[in-house]
Amino acid sequence: MSTDFETDTAAEPLGDGRYAINLSDRWWVGRGPNGGYVAALMLRALTAEVDSLEPESKLPPRSLNVHFLRPPTAEPAKIEVTVEHAGRVTVFLSARMVQDDEVKAQAMAVFSGERDGPNFDKSQMPEAPAPEELEEMDTEQAPVAVFGRYRAKFIKGVPGEAGDKAETMGWIRLRDEQPVDPVLAAAVLDVWYPAPFVVFEELPFAPTLEYTVHFPRTIPEPGPPDWNLIRLTAEEGVEGHFSEDAELWSRDGKLLAKARQMALLRHRRS
Repeated sequence: MSTDFETDTAAEPLGDGRYAINLSDRWWVGRGPNGGYVAALMLRALTAEVDSLEPESKLPPRSLNVHFLRPPTAEPAKIEVTVEHAGRVTVFLSARMVQDDEVKAQAMAVFSGERDGPNFDKSQMPEAPAPEELEEMDTEQAPVAVFGRYRAKFIKGVPGEAGDKAETMGWIRLRDEQPVDPVLAAAVLDVWYPAPFVVFEELPFAPTLEYTVHFPRTIPEPGPPDWNLIRLTAEEGVEGHFSEDAELWSRDGKLLAKARQMALLRHRRS
């Protein structure tokens, strides 16, 4: 049985690189969709297109970059995928989300298989209490619909505390108990509240302009659902813009995916 996330990110192939999608407001933030949800939809269609080229190879995504031109509505839309170059173990693609004859989002992606080479790993998971040691947040009462689709346990960085450092961290998992995969990781990395919220007393409005996700390793085949650690940091917010870094870690300390985004930083309308 499919989870709500799988249903709401489904991409039906129509042929010639075109996919039908149906955006659901279960993943909304205010008047439009969460950027991570749009990225997940794009990656779902991109993955399907790569799999159609080499059904046996299952090349994993390594990079996804999405630009958000204008917010789509909670209605059907199409994603148009173009294979820009296909090599033996690497595929470059572009995609457009189109609704009512308007381009809502554009994406570029790289899928690349594992290959021999010198390896190193200097990544280090942040110190954090185990999820079993923490109380669960009541996300179903959150002011935005998308956060209610997840379970969360807060560790640090309180919105509105006017702190000295724009950093926030917690444990997170899908409420529907789905193990993390690349499509879900693309959504999760944008669902936690923005790091700049920690340095202000009055919370700003922070819509995403551009969002990039990197997958440093092939995310393992889905196993039992579990908590994942998420950390968000930002160094500056100037001229009405900020860039934010996000990391998603497995419980056993593997860096599953990381993201960087450029977003607006605006006063909320009264």
